Parts: sequence; structure tokens; C-alpha cells
Amino acid sequence: MSEALRLAAQFDLPRIPVGDWFAALVTWLNSNIGPVFDFIDLVLRSSVDGLTYVLNWLPDLAMVLVFTALALWLRSWRFGLFSLIGFGLIASMQMFESAMQTLSLVLVASIIAVAIGIPVGILAARSRKVSGVVRPVLDLMQTMPAFVYLIPVIFFFNIGEVPGVVATVIFALPPGVRLTELGIRQVDAEVVEAGEAFGAPTRKILTGIQLPLAMPSIMAGINQVIMLALSMVVIAGMVGAEGLGTDIYEAVTRVRLGQGFEAGVSVVILAVYLDRITAVLSDRSPVARAERKAAKTG
Repeated sequence: MSEALRLAAQFDLPRIPVGDWFAALVTWLNSNIGPVFDFIDLVLRSSVDGLTYVLNWLPDLAMVLVFTALALWLRSWRFGLFSLIGFGLIASMQMFESAMQTLSLVLVASIIAVAIGIPVGILAARSRKVSGVVRPVLDLMQTMPAFVYLIPVIFFFNIGEVPGVVATVIFALPPGVRLTELGIRQVDAEVVEAGEAFGAPTRKILTGIQLPLAMPSIMAGINQVIMLALSMVVIAGMVGAEGLGTDIYEAVTRVRLGQGFEAGVSVVILAVYLDRITAVLSDRSPVARAERKAAKTG
């Protein structure tokens, strides 16, 4: 037994250069389809900068009132009061411009993640083969440390808000796909069969039956996408994206306790506001309204 252990200790498995293969792939992509990455860089940078300009176009107090009015219209006076106090606090801490830069990055990344995630989730729900391919990819995206895929992203797009957006999309995409697939799979098969019995085409069944009934789950996925995107602000700040992430990273590196706390409070206020807004949109879906009406009549 000891001889076998001694022989096993002397035996080393050969090294598999997975990292070298990946580095070669990244170099090949950058050399051969560099213009594609340049175009993506231009589109993302223009989107974030344009949205940031719009959000910072009005004075801080005016934007505070706009967010408050939106909260009153969509939810309630309590949420409106919270928005007034919260965004007023952000403005009084002189964090409003950074907050709007962060909000721009989060919104652009969330829109891209939702635009990719919902169609992929639909395909995965309608095809088990697609689902079998997508699931391990999503597992990889969720479990891979963000700093690992930041390396090729910076290699492709350099420093700035674009690598922050791309990294945020990768990190926030999986819940949108998973909850879209889950919502469509949970639609009652008898309802789908009834639509087929009436001669509805596949596309009509999807848009008229499956998607409306799956909307609560899809909206929950969108909510999670936005929350995860907002949680990436510090990572985005580390790669040069302007906003609250930069303030937090600077506070950490220079041990500025007050600045770090103020930026953290601003992130929390943004997170609560976006969470409540997306929750309202989910509550106003046709399925949610029908369930409330049924509960009242019952």
C-alpha cells in the first residue's frame, strides 16, 4: 500500500493549457473582428453618454421632482415621499451627478440584458435542446468571478464605461433567461391546447397566451436583472466607468469613510426606487389585474 502511495505521489498529471487556449482565442478575435468590437464600443458609449446627458440636463432639484412625480403616478404618495426624501438626500450629498451616471449605465445594461434574455428564455422554454445548451452557459456566467471576465472585456474595449456595461450584462443576464423560461414552462398545458384547438398559430399562442400568463415571472426576472446590474457598480467603477462605483472605489483605496458611506447610501436609494418601479409594472400586468379582480369577486 505504501509503495502504491509513493508511486502515486511521484506521478503528476500533464498540464492542460486551458488558459493559453483562451488567451489565444481572445487575441485571435481582437485581431480578426476588431471593427465589430469598435462598433459595439461606439454604440454603448454613445448610449450611456447620451442617457447621462439627458438625466443631468435639468437641475438636480428639477430631476428630484421628476422622479417624485413618477413615483406618485405609478405607486402611491408614500413612495413619492420616499423618492422626494431619497433623491433630495442624494442631491444634498452632492452625489446626484454620479447617481445619474450610474443609473444610465444600469439602464443601458439592463435593456441589453432583457433584450437578449427574454428571446433566449423563450427559445429555451420551447426547445429542450436549446435549454440543455443554455443552462451550463448561464451557470458559468453566474459562478465565474466578475474579475475573470473583466480581463478579456478590458482587452477588447479598453478602460471606461463600455467594459463596465459589458461586464454588467454578462453578470445580470442569467435571471432574465431562467425566469422567462420558467414562466413559459409553468403555463397550464390545457390553456395552450385550447388555443391550438381553436386553430391559433404558434406565434399567436406565444404572444396571446404564454407570454401574458408568464408575465409575472418575466417581470420578476427583469427586476432581478436590474438589481444585479446595480450591484455591479463597484466593479464598473474599477474599470473606469464614471458614477457611484468610482466614488466607492476611491473611498476604499483612500480610506475615505464618509465618501464611501454617502455613495453606498445613494446606491441603496437607487436600488429601492428601481425595485419598486419594476414591482409596479409587474402589478399592472393583465394577469395580476385579473387575479386581483378574481380575488375581490371570490
